Amino acid sequence: MLIVIVNVHVKPGFEEAFKQAFIQNAENSLKEPGIARFNVIQQTADPARFALIEIYREPDAIARHKETAHYKAWKEAVEPIMAEPRTRGEFSPVFLPAEDWK
Repeated sequence: MLIVIVNVHVKPGFEEAFKQAFIQNAENSLKEPGIARFNVIQQTADPARFALIEIYREPDAIARHKETAHYKAWKEAVEPIMAEPRTRGEFSPVFLPAEDWK
């Protein structure tokens, strides 16, 4: 299992557009067999900042995800509305109750 956290800062005023693009991508991503979770959270102090929490069943699933049409459409939709390039980090689970990520 591999957890990826992606930090996204969108241009002010584009928060709703980002959320809609993410939801469309997430709904399709959850159909991929290698993805266990695909969430987004929005910062309360700065609503233009988001974190994507992606849990993959195996590391190879990331590469397969990036080849899908829905990922490519998401990337094309959100790149013009980003205030800065997104950043990401990869994590290993320490404590993830199964009911939280099924």
